[in-house]
Amino acid sequence: MSMRFTTKALRGVVALTAVAAVALGVTGCGGGGGEEESPDASASASKDTGPAPSTQDGKAEAPLAEVKGSNGLLLRITSAERDAGGFITVNGELKNDADDSVQVPAALSGNETEIIRNGLSLGGATLVDSKSKKRYYVLRDTDGRPLTTTGFTTLKAGDSLAVFMQFPAPPADTTEVTFQLPTFASATLSISG
Repeated sequence: MSMRFTTKALRGVVALTAVAAVALGVTGCGGGGGEEESPDASASASKDTGPAPSTQDGKAEAPLAEVKGSNGLLLRITSAERDAGGFITVNGELKNDADDSVQVPAALSGNETEIIRNGLSLGGATLVDSKSKKRYYVLRDTDGRPLTTTGFTTLKAGDSLAVFMQFPAPPADTTEVTFQLPTFASATLSISG
């Protein structure tokens, strides 16, 4: 019996040591090495100065375009920004303006098999550069997934969803493109950046 008691006690000590080591390790991983501002201090600082207006807030007030789609869907495009990597990212908000829930149409994904295989998305969107007479399709990653917002199905009445779509950029001297998305009206967008 003495041997059994000793074995149980030894297991308990080992387990306690392991738990203490894990707790110490988790505590040690939490710090950034410098002095951090507490959440309360951050919250009180924002109360004193008020929230700074974000660029998203400013863009939401004056969208580049608003286009209506089927079943009461509304797409508000807030930006079309060119980046140094040769891409254009179109950001916006998809909103259900109807009185009832709306099933987002599968047509928004377009009709390309590779995009459809990856689920509901905004993969059917295109940018048309009438100056260069070219159409730009949504980019895809190496697995064929479209570089857009994906995975949405239904929007309740009044709900909205932040969305994005990424395209190859037209030549630098092109400053306007026509945005097209199946089931929605077309819109002219000014490119920034």
